[in-house]
Amino acid sequence: MDFQQLIETVGRFMDFAGVAVMVIGALVSIPMALRGYQPRRMPAGSEKLTVYRAYRQLLGRSILLGLELLVAADIIRTVAVTPTFESVGVLAIIVLIRTFLSFSLELEITGRWPWQKEPSEGSSDRAEASSAVTSS
Repeated sequence: MDFQQLIETVGRFMDFAGVAVMVIGALVSIPMALRGYQPRRMPAGSEKLTVYRAYRQLLGRSILLGLELLVAADIIRTVAVTPTFESVGVLAIIVLIRTFLSFSLELEITGRWPWQKEPSEGSSDRAEASSAVTSS
């Protein structure tokens, strides 16, 4: 087995792993959501997740992980096997689309962009207190 075949095999394995993570994640998310899955860190004052919302969050997380593996597989195959301008351009477009999907899913799951900090537990209380003071 030469280097190119090895890289192609690794790329195919990564593709398979990405798809498997999404499929298994979708299947495992169903019983977890039905059992009342709740994230460990919920913003202060937020309501418990419904079954539908919990399933969407769990499914979104598995899709995000699967997309990361698929991007890794594309990068491995493109850079190591066929580094032409055309293949790198196609890779760039694929990575841009998948990055946009990842950001959209992250926003949907957490309610904030990936670069935004998590609100601390006391910050919402302080914000409510300061707004109450200014409105008085």
